[in-house]
Amino acid sequence: MLTAAEVLAQNNFGNTRTGGLAGPMGLFLILVLATATVLLIRNMNARLRRLPDQFPSASDSAAAGSVASGAGPAAAVSEATGGAPARDSSPKSGTGPQQL
Repeated sequence: MLTAAEVLAQNNFGNTRTGGLAGPMGLFLILVLATATVLLIRNMNARLRRLPDQFPSASDSAAAGSVASGAGPAAAVSEATGGAPARDSSPKSGTGPQQL
């Protein structure tokens, strides 16, 4: 009669020494994953460099929306800034990459 420990201890996987394919296949998978990770990091870094330094604030996009809807630019400035003229705090205007 077999006990539970003897049943669990049986090797039902056959001879694991023949073939020897696990080592090279594991190395291949590690190299593929490492290469994919390096390429993804480079791609994300390139995309982050293309982003502007600052995004327009919510009040600027609300002003742009009211200008597009037909309100005059003076009304949009007075709504967005509470009557004060809008100031551009960025060193360069535009949406391209900033060179310092």
